Amino acid sequence: MSKLTMQDDGWVSHARRCVSPHFNPRPHGEVSLLVIHNISLPAGQFGLPYIDQLFQGCIDVSADDSFCELAQLTVSAHFLIRRDGELVQYVSCDDRAWHAGVSCYEGREGCNDFAIGVELEGTDDIAYTYAQYATLQQLTLALFDAYPLLNGERIVGHCDIAPGRKTDPGGSFDWSRYKKSLLGYADKTID
Repeated sequence: MSKLTMQDDGWVSHARRCVSPHFNPRPHGEVSLLVIHNISLPAGQFGLPYIDQLFQGCIDVSADDSFCELAQLTVSAHFLIRRDGELVQYVSCDDRAWHAGVSCYEGREGCNDFAIGVELEGTDDIAYTYAQYATLQQLTLALFDAYPLLNGERIVGHCDIAPGRKTDPGGSFDWSRYKKSLLGYADKTID
């Protein structure tokens, strides 16, 4: 993959653009948190078109029995990293995607206001791929370059900002591997 860079409009170079209607302006323009999620549709199945459809608001709810609960759902993330490492972007990072739901970080509610959401195609209990970690590292470094309030201490899982409600990215996500891949980057703090 070519080096990822942030363009002036909040879109990342070399990401497949799949524009979602589910976004709105950030209330204060702040980007200071990175939230890691996971998603698979249907659960545990990969490489299908349903994640794109969900985030674009056009999912065929008749395609799988489990999709009936997704009807009328308006959600999005900024990014999806597929199992093969493909990076898909749905919402400009300058805008607020609808990924975190009811959430709180360091006493501050409504994390969508100031967070970037990255979905990994996967589940809580299936290991993520090498390609996904490589793309996530490159994306994270591009985001660090573009948003000075982001650093290694401001990366969390969905489970951390919505405890008891969400479990992703789950025990299958190797936080140590991910954080080590960011070590030595400029002066950004890494746990």
